[in-house]
Amino acid sequence: MAKSNKEVTSAKAASAAAKVLSNPNSTKAAKTAAASALTQRPNKK
Repeated sequence: MAKSNKEVTSAKAASAAAKVLSNPNSTKAAKTAAASALTQRPNKK
């Protein structure tokens, strides 16, 4: 049984993460952290 992750990233943090991912000058580490943050966003219904 998979363990459920209940951590959720705020909308403000998700917005900042999206900007990092869209910036071609962002480092690989920054993009990895941003992607990780976005995977914790709740699904919109």
